[in-house]
Order: sequence, then C-alpha cells, then structure tokens
Amino acid sequence: MAGNFSAFWLGLTIVALMGIGYGVSTLGLGALMVAPAVFAFGLVAFGFLGMGPVTIAVDSYGPVTDNAQSVYELSVLETIPGIEAQIKKDYGFDVDFGRAKELLEENDGAGNTFKATAKPVLIGTAVVGATTMIFSIIMLLTEGLRPELLRNLSIMHPPFLLGLVSGGAVIYWFTGASMQAVSTGAYRAVEFIKANIKLEGVTKASVSDSKKVVEICTQYAQRGMFNIFLTVFFITLAFAFFEPYFFIGYLISIALFGLYQAIFMANAGGAWDNAKKIVEVELKEKGTPLHAATVVGDTVGDPFKDTSSVAMNPVIKFTTLFGLLAVELAVKLTTEAGAGLSHALAAVFFAVALVFVWRSFYGMRIGSA
Repeated sequence: MAGNFSAFWLGLTIVALMGIGYGVSTLGLGALMVAPAVFAFGLVAFGFLGMGPVTIAVDSYGPVTDNAQSVYELSVLETIPGIEAQIKKDYGFDVDFGRAKELLEENDGAGNTFKATAKPVLIGTAVVGATTMIFSIIMLLTEGLRPELLRNLSIMHPPFLLGLVSGGAVIYWFTGASMQAVSTGAYRAVEFIKANIKLEGVTKASVSDSKKVVEICTQYAQRGMFNIFLTVFFITLAFAFFEPYFFIGYLISIALFGLYQAIFMANAGGAWDNAKKIVEVELKEKGTPLHAATVVGDTVGDPFKDTSSVAMNPVIKFTTLFGLLAVELAVKLTTEAGAGLSHALAAVFFAVALVFVWRSFYGMRIGSA
C-alpha cells in the first residue's frame, strides 16, 4: 500500500511540475522555438539535476546509518572484558549497550526513509530527461516534424502501439532479473555459511570464511549485472533496427512504466524494512514469530529499494541515450541497404537478447547450479 500510494502522489507531483513547465512554454516561447513545451520539460529535468548535492547527501545518509549498526555489531564490544570501565576512563560516561542498540536501530529506520525520499528524485531526472531525448529522436525521424510523418506517432500506427506494450514488458523483466540475482546470491551465501562456518563457542567467523562469503555475493552481483546489461544493450539495438516508430513507443513506455515501478519499489521496500524496525525497537518483539515475519518481508524490501528501484534510473538513461545513436544508424542502414537487412539484424539482436533474458532468470534460479 505504501508503494502504491507513493507512486500515485509522486506521479502526480511530477505531472504538476511538467504541467507548470508547459504553462510557462505557452507564454510566447512558441515564437522562438519549434517545440517550447519540450524545452520547458528540459528545464524541469535540469531542476531535478540541480538537486544533485541534496539528493546525494540524503541518499548517503541511509548507508551510513546502516553501516554504523553493522560496525557496532561486528565490533563485539560487549564481549570485551572490562570495556565499560575502559570507556568510562577514556571518555567519561557510563555506557549502556542496550540503549546504543536501540538508537542505532532507530537511526537505521530514519536512513531507510531518507533513501526512499531520494530515489524518486533520481528516477524523476531519468524520466523527464528522457522526454527531451525522445523528442530529439522524433525530430530526426519526422525530418523536422513533417505533418505526414507525425501521423505515425499515434496508436493508430500499429508499430508505435506495439512499442508502448513492449516497454512495460522489459521494465518488469528488469525488476525480476535484478531481484533474482540478489536472492540467488544471498541463498548461495547462506548455503556456504551453513555448510562451512561453525560459530559454536566463538563470536565471529574467520577472515578466510568471511572473504568467501563476500566473494560469493560479488560473483552473483557481477553475473546479474552482466546478463542485465547485455539484455538491455541488445534489445535496444533490436527494437531500434526493427522499426523506428516502434522504438519511440518503446522509449516512452519504459520511461512511464519505469517511473511508477521505481517509486513503488523504493517506498514499498522502505516500508518493509521499517516494519522490522518497528517490531524490534518500539514493540520489543525481537525473536518472536511476528519478528520472523518482518524479517522475511525485509528480504523482499531490500532488493526492492536498494537494487531494482534505484537501478531503473541508469537503465532508462542508457536506453534513451544509446537508442538515439542506434535508431540513427538503423535509419541510415535502411535507407542505404533496404528494410530487409535492418529486420534481419533486429531478429539476430533480439535472439541474443533472449539468451541473456533466459540467463538472467532461469540460469540464476536457486535450484540451478
């Protein structure tokens, strides 16, 4: 619910900002440029980018608080003999480890909220910026907005409509593939820990075992990145070479679907994470079945907010920027060699993309070796 309502309100907020830009564009800018509304949308995107320092600061707060809690837990301060007296001697105060844990938990919850606040700004820059980039592609294809070519930018033109549908499919594949990589990597790490790390009678694992766990997580992160990037790369080429107006519909679709999916996942993930904090800090129910349920929710919330949602930003930007070059190359090739060669290349690129789609999900499933 938190993710859905946040997508509703933040979506309307972005519409309002772009609407204000459109209103300003009607105040005489038409005499100076061909498409004043697109120029105004570009200024909105520039405004989002102008918030970069604030966004970086807000988004960095979450990892700092999260790592502060981890550093405290890994330091095992409480087990050091005479540590309370040593802290009293060196720093002049009595330490309360229980209260310290509570403060770190509360601060981590605040960090989750901060991260959920910053991520929609990042996706907003991608979506609003993509609007202006898509217009440059439209200018190229319509040869300066010729009316007879502009008619292809309509749902009455079947390739354009099919492109709108395809963009949504790719966005949902991406969110699933990125979460699959996280889930499988975590599962493999847990398998290794259960099989090789015995903590009976000790407070922490050996350095070599810890490095192996980090290695497993890194390997699955890299495998997921490799499959996802190559899928996005080849599917962009395939759609650009298939039909230019199909590709425009595709770009518009991934921007719109990506906007709402990213906002939903960022806030829903933060809500799942903070639900665990509430149970631990406010309800004092740590170790209960209720707490176990919120831990399960957190395993979904973390890849939601920290992987899939935030990675939507570079995916949209890369697809739009690379697509501008790809569609120009495709149009030139079609003009010189005919549509047959372009369609053949599109089929090859799409087949390669499907291979990496399969690898990103079926090849990364927990049941596979």
